[in-house]
Amino acid sequence: MTDTGPRLTPLAMLERLVAFDTESQKSNLALIDFVAGYLDAWGVPHRRLPNRAGDKAALFATIGPLRDGGVVLSGHTDVVPVAGQDWTGDPFRLRLADGRLYGRGAVDMKGFCALCLALVPDMLAADLATPIHLLLSYDEETTCLGVVDVIARFGVDLPRPGAVIVGEPTGLDVADAHKSVFTYATTVHGHEAHSAKPMLGANAVMAAADLVTGLNRIADAMMARGDASGRFDPPYTTVHVGTIRGGTARNILPKSCSFEWEFRGLPDLDLQEIPTRFAALADTVTRERLNRFGPFGRIETVEDAAVPGLAPAPGSPAERLALRLAGRNRTITVPYATEAGRFQRAGLPTIVCGPGSIDQAHQPDEFITLAAFEAGEAFLRGLIRECAAGWVPG
Repeated sequence: MTDTGPRLTPLAMLERLVAFDTESQKSNLALIDFVAGYLDAWGVPHRRLPNRAGDKAALFATIGPLRDGGVVLSGHTDVVPVAGQDWTGDPFRLRLADGRLYGRGAVDMKGFCALCLALVPDMLAADLATPIHLLLSYDEETTCLGVVDVIARFGVDLPRPGAVIVGEPTGLDVADAHKSVFTYATTVHGHEAHSAKPMLGANAVMAAADLVTGLNRIADAMMARGDASGRFDPPYTTVHVGTIRGGTARNILPKSCSFEWEFRGLPDLDLQEIPTRFAALADTVTRERLNRFGPFGRIETVEDAAVPGLAPAPGSPAERLALRLAGRNRTITVPYATEAGRFQRAGLPTIVCGPGSIDQAHQPDEFITLAAFEAGEAFLRGLIRECAAGWVPG
């Protein structure tokens, strides 16, 4: 191997990545351009997979032989917004203080991405017998769709991996399960009339109230059903209404009312159960409330995001590998959703394991400790040794 590329320490790499403002509503192309140039300098083959609009892209790179059976290290490049948060410094300038690295994305999850990229020269020097693949995605914080195009290419024109490690912050515990997240926007279309003459229209707000009450009943049923595995906190599928808007004046039947809602399902939940129950509820409310006095209204629901959960797969190649690298003897669950479920649905053994704590994510002065960052580096160096020795999924 010829050292032709720039050697950046993990800390220097993190500083570079944090400096890119890749909030989910913005483009990540400047960051992807930087990473592509860095990999080009080291002679690492990679492929860019843009979204339909062309303003974002995922990047897939391979260090080692171009063959099936390798290990994917997956991290997202997008971060949550900083607007309205009270930061004590520039969110997009890495700051070291009191053993902590502050910056937007420092823990969620540019820290993991920085470690993977900074260790590329070490991966090359190790002459890997088993390939390590790097996957940088987009839109994880909104839809988790940024990995879909890459996954579709596995086994077609990209090597099909034998294990996937999604490096979300788990404190390097190995998470083998998380809930799904499905989000919806429901709009109730009524008909305006004087509030003294309700028979002349349809009250969209009162119909929406019936729907929200129905979601409360579904939420109560999910809570009563509980979690047979006993591993999740909270130990049940949750149903939540986050926003509601409607009406123009106290004495006018509201023409429109909209609300946003979600459910976070346990891995064994039938993902059609809650949408089917809500659709039946909407039919009843349309008939009995909106159209009581005539064909005045309708209810429209749009699915905004559908992120599958991660189900336990005891003894999978990904689980055994990560437990060994992390020095753990048991798996955990995590309360947040990740891209891991999309990999698993494609038949790929997948776990979630990365440095730092999710408790520091999404808030002002987000940080990862130096100790956690260094532990993440040790984890990846262990993976390099495993792949140099010819790790195979089995």
